[in-house]
Amino acid sequence: MDKNELAVKEMQEGNIEEAAKLLNEAIEENPKDAIAYANFGNLLSAVGEDDKAIVFYDKAVEMDEDLATAYYGKGNVFYTQKKFTEAIDVYQEAIVKGLQQGDVYYMLGMSFYLLEDFRRALPSLSRAVELNEEDVDARFHYGMCLAQAEEVDQAMIQFNRAIEIDDQYSDAYFNLGVAYAMKNDAEKALELFDKTLEIQPDHELSANAKIQMEELLRQGE
Repeated sequence: MDKNELAVKEMQEGNIEEAAKLLNEAIEENPKDAIAYANFGNLLSAVGEDDKAIVFYDKAVEMDEDLATAYYGKGNVFYTQKKFTEAIDVYQEAIVKGLQQGDVYYMLGMSFYLLEDFRRALPSLSRAVELNEEDVDARFHYGMCLAQAEEVDQAMIQFNRAIEIDDQYSDAYFNLGVAYAMKNDAEKALELFDKTLEIQPDHELSANAKIQMEELLRQGE
């Protein structure tokens, strides 16, 4: 195990100082070690030193313009800073450079999602789900984008799958309830809003929706 690998292991175990020491040594021994610079960027990002992290990611790319993980790390910094347009550019570059993992597609999709560009978020979140079928957040947000695109039946499939993965995912129950309400099934919608409130009693949207469904059902009696 080389110093880069050891440093990553130390970071995963929360030993930041030891990881920094190993990465410093790796860079001193090989000043053109692009991976060491990218890993140092990851370390700096983890401790909130975003501006310094970007310097290290840029240095890594300067040494190896095909180092996809450096673009991904830089994208994560921009995402944390809510610079979603900048994040999109760098995530797309990471994919072009060969990073084909569910996480990068999820982060790209979420960047579009948070810019409320739901149509452009759809393919990335769909790909994230294909690559990692158990990623419950990717599946939920994929469902949300489908709902925004008025593909309600497809959205319901994703919300149901999210619930299968995590039966405490309150927002999945709530949005599935909204979908049933849109399909004029007030009883099923009410059941789902009740389930949401059972999991998360302070879910205000569900509380309001529950009152509306109860009123609809009273009117239908």
